Amino acid sequence: MLLRALTLGLITLSAASAQALDMSAADIVASRCGVCHGTNGQATAPIYPSLAGQNAQYITKQLTDFVAGRRVNETMSPQAQDLSPQNIAELAAFFSAKPPRVGRAANAESVALGKFLYTQGNASANMPACASCHGDSAHGTALLPRLAGQNARYLTGQLQDFTLRQRTNDNAVMHDIAAKLTPADIKAVTDYLTQLP
Repeated sequence: MLLRALTLGLITLSAASAQALDMSAADIVASRCGVCHGTNGQATAPIYPSLAGQNAQYITKQLTDFVAGRRVNETMSPQAQDLSPQNIAELAAFFSAKPPRVGRAANAESVALGKFLYTQGNASANMPACASCHGDSAHGTALLPRLAGQNARYLTGQLQDFTLRQRTNDNAVMHDIAAKLTPADIKAVTDYLTQLP
């Protein structure tokens, strides 16, 4: 009985893998990704990242890390598990080609502080400027994420995960930087980033 159940489970998993291999990026987005990230990469809720305009190589790394178990998330890990390298490359190209999202921030003072922290850092806390890695326009690099226009709530969650060392698949320097941010700093930086084009 147990052997039969295991065999059926493997057959089901193989069928799911084969299905993902045969689906186009648009089909995978329509059937999976779009539920949280939106069919055009604009997140459906502020707790999810918008992927539109994100750097393709960065998306590739994150999906590959979810598949390999280097990045773990109870929602994303199972969604990525049966993606082939070709699926991942096609999804990265699909989302990176979409126009990025631009949010809004309600508090001009918060945005001003966030801009200062992003562009200048905080010398008294020995915190470098975010722009030194993510770029003046917050568009990131091939290996660092685009932060401009990202959901503030999602960014806040990621900074908290870095502070708690729960996000372990990326640059370890972020653990130290995030830990130097106060809750007010995090709000300011994320308010600033979400309204950038």
